[in-house]
Amino acid sequence: MPARHPAAPSSDPAGPAASAASSTPDPFPGLVARLRAAGCVFAEDEAQLLLATARTPAELAAMAGRRAAGLPLEHVLGWAGFCGHRMRVGPGVFVPRRRSEFLVHQAARRTRPGAVVVDLCCGSGALGAALAACAGPIELHAADIDPAAVRCARANVAAAGGHVHEGDLFAALPRELCGRIDVLLANVPYVPTQEVGLLPPEARDHEPRVALDGGADGLDVLRRVAEAAPRWLAPGGVLLSETSRRQAPAALRALTGHGLRARTEHCAERAATVVLGTRPAGGA
Repeated sequence: MPARHPAAPSSDPAGPAASAASSTPDPFPGLVARLRAAGCVFAEDEAQLLLATARTPAELAAMAGRRAAGLPLEHVLGWAGFCGHRMRVGPGVFVPRRRSEFLVHQAARRTRPGAVVVDLCCGSGALGAALAACAGPIELHAADIDPAAVRCARANVAAAGGHVHEGDLFAALPRELCGRIDVLLANVPYVPTQEVGLLPPEARDHEPRVALDGGADGLDVLRRVAEAAPRWLAPGGVLLSETSRRQAPAALRALTGHGLRARTEHCAERAATVVLGTRPAGGA
């Protein structure tokens, strides 16, 4: 996993504050040097984001200390940039990745106004909230098994008039959604268990393992979603899930094995791969 760019909204990846980094002197002596010494690749940009967020010199010093200690920048700031919006995140919550914007874009192409949308394994709720912002009025539900993620998602999904549920996959959802879901976002964990230890410390040490570990081959959770999805999707409804390009053939087999019409989409720019499974219009 490459180093993440600072958390500014992705429509302006560096953000107004960061764009001034090269011409603005460091108003907090040693901040950039401290961040650089801690291994922050984008130290100048991060310094500007910290400066723009901190309300007092004492708060800035505390934030800089947390970042230098290895906490993800997004956890220090309290937000992450995603699809041009600031999404709230907090300690112990999975930080939405820029490559997942491709999943949202693919979903937006398939979302009509008024659609029933579910963001499963929602983490911060960023994907569902971003889709609601670009797809128009939808009936949005999000669910996660982690209480910290659910608390965070409620803040992000509330603006879209959505609902957040706590529990394990479909068991968290209201039963009346069964057979009605038009678009199912399932950004499930897909890192193979033996590779979790190879992740950068920001993810490995500060994000919940349940949001990272996908089992022996990384596809355990996707298989569970694929098994139940035909019962929950509306006829013609589509499941979208992010995976790696290497895992895509096995992911497709998991979808087709449960009666879904499956395909992949890939974005070279974001190094993102999405598998899609559509419930046939004639039935499950």
